[in-house]
Amino acid sequence: MADVSTTSRLKLPSFLRRDRKRPSGSLISRLRVIVAFFLVGLVLLGLRLIDLQVVRADTLAETAIQFRSRTYAIPAERGEILDANGHVLAVSRERYNVAVNQHLVESYVRRDEDGAIIGRGAPAAASVLASILDMDEARLAGILHGGETKQSWVYLAKDVSPEVWRQINSYGIPGIEPEQLMRREYPNGRVGASILGFVGEDDEGGRRGQAGIERSMDETLTGVDGSMTVEISRSGAVIPTGRTIEEPAEHGSSVTLTVDVDLQFALDEALERSVSEQGAEWGSAIAIEVGTGRVLALSDTHTFDPENPQAGGSIGSRAIQSPVEPGSSGKLMTFAAAFDQGQVSATSVFPTASVLTMPNGETIRDNEPHPAENLTVAGILAKSYNTGLIQIGDTVPDDVRFDYMQAFGLGQRTGIELPAESPGIFADYSTWGPRERYTTMFGQAYALTTAQLGQMVATIANGGVRTDLHIVDSVTLPDGSVEPTIIDEPARVVTEDTADQMLGIMQAVTENGSTGYYARIDGYNVAGKTGTAQMPDGSGGLTHRVGTFAGVVPADDPQIAIAVVVYNGKGPGYGSETAAPVFGEFGAFAVRHLGISPSPVPLVQYPWSEAELQHSSANGLLSDNGSYRELVDR
Repeated sequence: MADVSTTSRLKLPSFLRRDRKRPSGSLISRLRVIVAFFLVGLVLLGLRLIDLQVVRADTLAETAIQFRSRTYAIPAERGEILDANGHVLAVSRERYNVAVNQHLVESYVRRDEDGAIIGRGAPAAASVLASILDMDEARLAGILHGGETKQSWVYLAKDVSPEVWRQINSYGIPGIEPEQLMRREYPNGRVGASILGFVGEDDEGGRRGQAGIERSMDETLTGVDGSMTVEISRSGAVIPTGRTIEEPAEHGSSVTLTVDVDLQFALDEALERSVSEQGAEWGSAIAIEVGTGRVLALSDTHTFDPENPQAGGSIGSRAIQSPVEPGSSGKLMTFAAAFDQGQVSATSVFPTASVLTMPNGETIRDNEPHPAENLTVAGILAKSYNTGLIQIGDTVPDDVRFDYMQAFGLGQRTGIELPAESPGIFADYSTWGPRERYTTMFGQAYALTTAQLGQMVATIANGGVRTDLHIVDSVTLPDGSVEPTIIDEPARVVTEDTADQMLGIMQAVTENGSTGYYARIDGYNVAGKTGTAQMPDGSGGLTHRVGTFAGVVPADDPQIAIAVVVYNGKGPGYGSETAAPVFGEFGAFAVRHLGISPSPVPLVQYPWSEAELQHSSANGLLSDNGSYRELVDR
């Protein structure tokens, strides 16, 4: 019998055998490394999970929302520009651009009144929108469909009214979306265009004021756009339950001007008429309220359409940007300096001739030959003789006369709130040559703007006190509060007595035989001065004439100061024929419009010649100040 323990021994697995081999040290080390890596990986994954779900959860959620969000601008309303009576001169109107998301419009289903489907997609949308947008239905359907390369934003129409957009939106067509904008409108067309300016695109694609008040007050008028942020799906549709964030727009402030739109229209018409009739290159004019410096109207010819400035026309205002020699209108400063220095009176007498050679050898001529006669200061102004004027001016030293001219505003800006104002051209008296010391007396060898000319005569009308000009009356903030314009303190230029004497002799301007006859206004005393100067023609000659007129009405109680410049009229181009009629036509309208009472006293008249003075004095016809007691027929 065989030995069972030997013959039937089972073969056990090696891991159960007592004699199995133990793992080597290198294997154990490798296992430990693997376990360590595994544990480190678990830790890193855990930290990453904490980072994603705890530490950066809000940031990642916000990023995801931004990725599926769209932000629309809510345009701020640009402030209005109003005239002195609250009439709108410039306003921003709400308008819309209409676009289509071609991916979404295909889901449109059109139904009849019973709910039955009568159309789908782009063709159905086109049948609804074609008449509203005034487009061919087939062409519109093609734009709405987009073909194989569909886009999420394609313009259908631009600059449509809110009423049209509301009609489009009432159909609820998927993918038809609005783009809101503000369009600047000017209800009075070209009236006051050089004051208002216009709004256009800047270098960065934004819309800013490009001229006039729109430019100078741009920061005040411009608001801050708001925004609307919504969540959208992959197709571009707004998610109804998504997050919506709205930042409301901050509207701009409104600007109220000192300008009266009716006066502005009247001045524009009178100036345009004269420039047209005289065949002149251009004209400019300004009307100022005496005592306040408020600009009631400021006019330029050949202006642009502020809603379409690219169509042509002069941008800017020549009344404040184009200095010219005033000619004899500038004599007023010479007369005023001599009066203020006590050198002359209205009845002081000087010999006048067509030609006069002064002690320094300079020869001065009058515009036309005339008999030699002895004239009073009033007569010299009325007949505008240079030869008499330079004798009056010679009574005042050059440096003193220069100071008076500077005090009247020469070489300085007027303060008006319009861009690119010129200070004029006015050299120091130390640079005057032997001839310039005389030509500056009668309005040559320097240049001033129409606004400066108006400010000069307004100073005389205001008792000798110069006031800065301003065309902005106030600013109304979005909350309704009003900030009035504050101007600098007025400055006295000449005494009140000098101003009164000046107004007296200036009233001779509309008498028969004087140069400003066409400036007369029935029922009102007018004080003023005509002027004519020659300007370079660009080829070395002096063929271009500048006609000017500066005056006030009523002369007995000055309310309005008006200055007119007409450049290069055909023919003689005298201010008496080109500029004075504008004063007369506009002034007649202005006194009625403003309710200014007619003059209650007769026109002030002085004897013009020494013979008249002696005769009148001998016969007791003169009052204490040397003027006639009653009107005389010249």
